[in-house]
Amino acid sequence: MTVVRINRRTVERGGLAAASGLLAGFTALAVGELVAALVRPQAGPVTVVGGAAIDRTPAWLKDFAIRTFGESDKLVLQLGILATIGVLAALLGVFALRYRRTGAAGVLAFGVVGAAAALTRPDAAGAGDALPSMLGAVAGAAVLYLLVGFLTAAPAAPVATGDGAGEPAEEPTGWNRRGFLIGAGVTAVAATGAGALGRTLTGRSGQGATASRAAVTLPAPASPAADIPSRAVLRIPGLSAFTTPNKDFYRVDTALVVPKVDPDTWRLRIHGKGVTRPRTYTLQELLERPLIERDITLTCVSNEVGGPYVGSARWLGVRLADLLGEAGVKPPSRGGRADQLVARSVDGMTLGSPVEDVMDGRDALLALGMNGEPLPFDHGFPVRMVVPGLYGYVSACKWIQDIELTTFDAYDPYWVKRKWARKAPIKTQARIDTPKPFAQAAGGTVTVAGVAWAQHRGIQRVEVRVDDGPWQEAELAEQATTDTWRQWSFPWKTTPGGHNLTVRATDGTGQVQTEQRARTIPDGASGWHSVFVTAT
Repeated sequence: MTVVRINRRTVERGGLAAASGLLAGFTALAVGELVAALVRPQAGPVTVVGGAAIDRTPAWLKDFAIRTFGESDKLVLQLGILATIGVLAALLGVFALRYRRTGAAGVLAFGVVGAAAALTRPDAAGAGDALPSMLGAVAGAAVLYLLVGFLTAAPAAPVATGDGAGEPAEEPTGWNRRGFLIGAGVTAVAATGAGALGRTLTGRSGQGATASRAAVTLPAPASPAADIPSRAVLRIPGLSAFTTPNKDFYRVDTALVVPKVDPDTWRLRIHGKGVTRPRTYTLQELLERPLIERDITLTCVSNEVGGPYVGSARWLGVRLADLLGEAGVKPPSRGGRADQLVARSVDGMTLGSPVEDVMDGRDALLALGMNGEPLPFDHGFPVRMVVPGLYGYVSACKWIQDIELTTFDAYDPYWVKRKWARKAPIKTQARIDTPKPFAQAAGGTVTVAGVAWAQHRGIQRVEVRVDDGPWQEAELAEQATTDTWRQWSFPWKTTPGGHNLTVRATDGTGQVQTEQRARTIPDGASGWHSVFVTAT
């Protein structure tokens, strides 16, 4: 029988070696973030690796992440990256006990991966984007090599045996614990300081853009939005507000770091097929144009049936069709050469919109304001697209800086390359806001209420069904515009027990919302929304 003896010193050295790896990884990230603050915050190691991970994630997995984690999906991704780096760094530290140089080289390999990710990002700004990952990796490799050196002193003298022979000691007895602890402490303090300095510098760089945004004054619209009719707003507890406050408006995008664009240096370029007069605009030039103000409801294609990724706001902006017309663009129905408008963001995102739709007379905007203030950074400051009737992934480009006219045959934008549909008109949907799923409802009459939307078509009817009973017509609030959602309510006379409440809508064309369930991929979810409620 073989007896395995676990030497306490072996365990101790192994733990300290793992700690060396963790400190090396921490140093690499801290130095990388510091260098990124000096080069470009978007080139930070975690940001570029996370962005590369998002770009290579299958559409179904992206959809799962949004459905499961909501707007925390990016935080979950970043924490996952940090956890993975931590585990691999600890393993490299243990490996370096026996193969010191190879372990340090492993840290450098991570730098190469980060540099490659930085250079292949859509918004890569040049070779400088590779510096944060590479310099961080060099610092991390040096830390690992140094710290493991304290743990790999020469072996102790052979241990004498009874027959006069000698056996080599299993562990070095002369490794420098004190030196390791001092080196680890200095490293931890230095890396923490580097990381803190990097965050401070990044914060300062963002302060300039924040101050510039605060200095933007939105002019009065030449075409103001009509007052929201009082009968369009129902005062029912638990019902979504007709106008969604900016702080509550949903955010779904791929930006791990929200771009903070300096409005003074921002430019918008319009060019491409069928553009006879290419144009470049500054923000000030757009602000000086006649602006229109409109209430428009936006919907994300990742919104599940009954989901939260829909919101309504009052947008201020320039008619997109006017800018395109001044550039010589014609829609395909009038002989135009381009049928796709590709919008590019400062972070490299590309969205493709049908030219026919943005020039068919609807209020397609380059929005500058949202609910009475300049666009928040999260929602695209200084300028974003807003096109009623189309899902956001084909129309709502944030932080826009480039518009290229092309064709659907010639170019596939970001989401189309990932198997989403080229054209994505918003599907008719209705949602129950109150009562909530699995709520306990008091006896008597309970108000069931929610919202329905079919942007650019409007809502003409909402119906509610209790269990398998007949469809009953709900009371509709007044329709503000066909581009906004519509609130509704229904007085439910309860009976004791559990009940399924189901809602469906009919759009302005008379088309009844389909019962057929469909996933969000490739062109938006469909089906009826239901909640289970227990009446007492």
